[in-house]
Amino acid sequence: MTAVLPWSGRADHHCFGCSPVNPAGLALEFAEDEKTLSTDFTLDKNYESYPGVVHGGILALICDETMGNLVVMRLGVPALTVSMRLRYIRVVTVGHPYRCVARAVTGGPLVPADAEILDAHGAVVGAAKATYKPQGSQL
Repeated sequence: MTAVLPWSGRADHHCFGCSPVNPAGLALEFAEDEKTLSTDFTLDKNYESYPGVVHGGILALICDETMGNLVVMRLGVPALTVSMRLRYIRVVTVGHPYRCVARAVTGGPLVPADAEILDAHGAVVGAAKATYKPQGSQL
């Protein structure tokens, strides 16, 4: 099921990761089910580090976007990233499809989450763990 983010359609929504109107951004779109939020992506040479290799910082951004948006959708309030760790397991190459899948456990003052980046065959090429701090105000 396609996920609709709480700020979709707002004039001030210019997020680098998920806004469809940011010309420099990734325009990630998300799908949700009962346990996960995911996004499919294929990146071009604008996001590479070494020739043909996606920059690790962009992969961290995709994991953070996916985990953070999952927390926001589950709790209905903004959530700030407190910490994040990413393991780079295999090379992620430009021009190939990948999927990021996130899970989170809500219920406390801090929310732990994890994400995996999968290649087209379902092999894990990156794995992230993060902690988010929900904020008090509604979106």
